[in-house]
Amino acid sequence: MYKSIIRPLLFKFDPEAVHHFSFLSLKFVFKFPFTTSFFRKKFKADDESLTQEVFGLKFKNPVGLAAGFDKDAKLYKELDHLGFGFIEIGTVTPVGQPGNPKKRLFRLKKDQAIINRMGFNNEGVKATAERLKSNPGILIGGNIGKNKNTPNKDAVRDYEICFHELHPFVDYFVVNVSSPNTPNLRELQDKEPLTKLLLQLKQLNNEKEIQRPILLKIAPDLTDEQLLDIIEIVETTGIDGLIATNTTISRAGLVSEDKNEVGGLSGKPLTRRSTEVIKFIKSNSKSKFPIIGVGGIHSPEDAIEKLEAGASLIQLYTGFVYEGPSLIQEINQAIKNKLK
Repeated sequence: MYKSIIRPLLFKFDPEAVHHFSFLSLKFVFKFPFTTSFFRKKFKADDESLTQEVFGLKFKNPVGLAAGFDKDAKLYKELDHLGFGFIEIGTVTPVGQPGNPKKRLFRLKKDQAIINRMGFNNEGVKATAERLKSNPGILIGGNIGKNKNTPNKDAVRDYEICFHELHPFVDYFVVNVSSPNTPNLRELQDKEPLTKLLLQLKQLNNEKEIQRPILLKIAPDLTDEQLLDIIEIVETTGIDGLIATNTTISRAGLVSEDKNEVGGLSGKPLTRRSTEVIKFIKSNSKSKFPIIGVGGIHSPEDAIEKLEAGASLIQLYTGFVYEGPSLIQEINQAIKNKLK
């Protein structure tokens, strides 16, 4: 029903407006007492065979929601009923910011893709932390970044603020230095500043009574040499893993009208490259740290490919938008069948 009726209707309107409408609609629908049980019965994936322990956390299934969809932790409770094994909120910054000027979100329907140049629009880390206080037990990742106006030389402080504020309320952290939509942010992926940032967060983590896993989210546009640097940085700093990958600035092979819009590209065109990055990291790392695979997962086959390439878990975003919530269930079923 989603792809035949709901999606064609939603895709007639502005993508960002539809995103906000969808949030309001889901909030409204889940106010009815029967809705929760209906959705959980239809979409739940709590089979014991799907349970995994990764970086010390127990995931009820390996299919998560990527950051960017529920930036401010406004809908994570409702989204949990769709069958996700975990949900990543953010990217959040120390101070709320409006992001880049609109229009900043574009559907590339012919390519089954999305271009966004949102620019870390969010209400600020304190507002997000406040919403997470009422978490009923959903496994949450916290994706953290820096404010647009914070110069790179002061970026570490922004990540520290977000780390402190979210630490009591999230299960793991994701350090986002790979978004193409904040000016100069990707410069923090260079070896020296990235090592400094991760070591500082690792030190803060060690000072806490409870340590949270720290992951780094990387761009798909890194060269092999840069990926080798990333592997060395992960192993040197002792962080817990990687998320591969963020959106790309490449426009190779696109045919849609808005293909030349500035921003990060996600969806089907990213499928192959994100898998290549996962394979490269897995085959070149000594410690075999965990990887969460994300990028162009639009089918169970795409998900299995990521897992066979070396990912321990996967995340959806654009595939979720194009294929609907049934994709979560279909992937989990495919994984169960693979395990038989």
